[in-house]
Formats: sequence, structure tokens, C-alpha cells
Amino acid sequence: MRDAAAKIAQILPPTPLFVAEIRGCRVAFKAESLQPIGAFKIRGAWHRLTALDEAARARGVVAFSSGNHAQGVAWAARRLRMPATIVMPADAPEVKREATLALGAEVVRYDRRTESRERIAGELAAARGATLVPSFDDPWVIEGQGSAGIEAAQQMEAQGLGPVRHVVTPCGGGGLAAGLALALPDAELTVVEPEGWDDMRASLEAGWIEPVAPDAPDTACDALQTQRVSPLTFEVIARRGATGVAVSEAEIRQAQRWAGRQLRLVVEPGGAVALAALLAGKLAPADGMLVLLSGGNVDPQDYAAVLAGED
Repeated sequence: MRDAAAKIAQILPPTPLFVAEIRGCRVAFKAESLQPIGAFKIRGAWHRLTALDEAARARGVVAFSSGNHAQGVAWAARRLRMPATIVMPADAPEVKREATLALGAEVVRYDRRTESRERIAGELAAARGATLVPSFDDPWVIEGQGSAGIEAAQQMEAQGLGPVRHVVTPCGGGGLAAGLALALPDAELTVVEPEGWDDMRASLEAGWIEPVAPDAPDTACDALQTQRVSPLTFEVIARRGATGVAVSEAEIRQAQRWAGRQLRLVVEPGGAVALAALLAGKLAPADGMLVLLSGGNVDPQDYAAVLAGED
């Protein structure tokens, strides 16, 4: 993971660390929404693709994503001059699909309710001899995402905030959370998901993997709509004694508005869930707390409606 952090530091500046007082405590916010692709996913994608040899690079990569991992893989592939194909749900935000296409990747669309993105991507990779790059179920990807924790810990120390004592992070498949668990082994870890899609929380409480219910409700958090977490990420997170919290759609919108007003940041719904848990009182703020704002890719009209308070 330190190698991943060093590799990423060679090509990307650290994302800003903002500090705001919440109920008398100074809380640090890591703005991964300000990455070149608007999300932390660039970290894992770069670490994974740069680990491929020249022959594998020539055959290209295939990934599946609602948009943030897609852009991370497309960005890394373009920089490394590799072909990239992304399997993306048909209902993914247009801003994410268009950005992925603009980075030079091919996009293959599917219906997330009736089709398996893993099967489609696996078949494409096998047919083309390409490398499959999962969005979270991959050691290199987890290591790359964990670099955000190493970077944040250094920033907190430099700003006189002391060590990270509690890290709160959005969670879909658990790649970021697993990376943070490894990068910050002495910190308490809380994962946050939208209500109805809180399968990591349910899995941690049960002690085994619990999938999302077939009738899961609609959510604005397209980046966190993972049907089932992987054994790899679950084991890492569970071994750290992590806990989980679920937040409502209204609480997420309130967090987006707070981030825009207090931090001057555009944060997408999935990127705002950790902040939402804190603002909603589902977690107590404390000194040494680090909150991940994991992404900022949101359709302009949807974001304008949120800011206008159209719940």
C-alpha cells in the first residue's frame, strides 16, 4: 500500500483536507471529489493498470462500473495508451457516461436489474484476452484506494490534528473501506451506505455476507448500488471490527447541501453518505475523525434540484 501511495504521489497532488467544526469537534474531510476524474477511483485504477506488463497492456482492460471506477480505468488506460472497455448500467448518470467516453473508453450498457455486469464483463475480457479490472474485488485496487488513508493521515499530522482515530467512509463494494482499514490500522472504522443498500452493515452484524434484497428501494447513490460485497473486502473490513450505518435519501441530500454551503464542494449522493451519517446524529463527531467525501460526479440538473431543496 505504501508503494501504491508513492506511485500515485508521482502523478497526482494530494487532494485537499478540509476541517470544519461540528458540535464542538474539529472534523477532517478528505475531498476525493476533487480528483481529476471527480472520485477516489483513480487511485485503484492507476495502481492496478501500472502493474500490468507490456503484453497485457497491449490487450487492454475491461471493467464494470456505474461511472466513477469507469472514469478511473479510462483515465489510467489513456495515460498508459491502453484500450479500455467499460460495462456500465443503462441508468448511470449521463455526466459519468459522457466523461468515460471522452476519456477514450468504449462503453457497453446493461440493465442492472436484469443482467449481470460481472458476467458481461467476464465474457468480454475472455473474448478479447483483456485483463478484467473489478471495481473493488481486487488486491491492487484495494491497495490503491487505501493510499487515500495514508495521504490523509500525513495531512492531519501536518495540520496539527493528530493521528486518525476514527475514519468514516462511504461503502459500496468495500474497496475504499478495505483500503482504509489496512492503511489506518489503529483507527476505528465505520462504513456508511444508503438505506436498503446497506448490505455491508448487515453482513458485519451477521458475521457472514448478506446480499441486498431483490426489492431494494431506488436510491440516488448510483455509485453504491452493489448487490453483494466480495469475500475479500468483507474479510478485511470485518477483521478490523468495523461497524456500519445506513442513511436515508433525505439525509444524503442534506449532506450534499451542507458540503456545498460549508465546504464549497460539489459532492454526489454516494460521496456524501459518510457526511450524512455525521450530520444526522447517527455518529458522534470527535477530534481525530476523518470523513471521506468520495466523489463529486453528479448530473447538473439533479444537483441543482438538491441545492434548491426539492426533496
